[in-house]
Amino acid sequence: MQGNKPVFLIVGLGNPGPEYVNTRHNVGFMALQYFAGADAVWKNELFAKTYHVDIDGVRIIFAMPQTFMNDSGRAVRAIVDYYKIPIENVTVIHDDMDLKLGEVKTKFGGGSAGHNGIRSIDATIGREYRRIRIGIGHPRNLGLSIDVVDWVLGKFTPAQLSEIHSVIEKIEL
Repeated sequence: MQGNKPVFLIVGLGNPGPEYVNTRHNVGFMALQYFAGADAVWKNELFAKTYHVDIDGVRIIFAMPQTFMNDSGRAVRAIVDYYKIPIENVTVIHDDMDLKLGEVKTKFGGGSAGHNGIRSIDATIGREYRRIRIGIGHPRNLGLSIDVVDWVLGKFTPAQLSEIHSVIEKIEL
């Protein structure tokens, strides 16, 4: 809590740098940029790009870790500690290969299902936070013989990107 004002943290997972723009692993960044809006002024703090907004007496901090996916927990822990945010007030938006492209599921707590960004966050703050998982599909389910790392770091096709944007617009925070 900051003063008497409740604080919520919404984290979008991705990798920093122009080479990762529009990659499957960066759907969390895409979602945050949509929710913050085109006029959002992001600042660099605590290993992340952040955008703060106050709505009806509630502080919401949007954060895009700049630590690369596998070390996302370092940024999340720093923000949670600095702003004294209860873990149950944390939401993480991330890609999920186990969901079909564009499918969205929300859950509270649970395991990482092999997602290294989630594994890193779990190791630093625990598992009891909200997750919004956005499906990017799995190459094996699409009949593709491509390495999983190459898949998540690959860019969406224009049609896939359009579908992802449509899905993000329907997510309720």
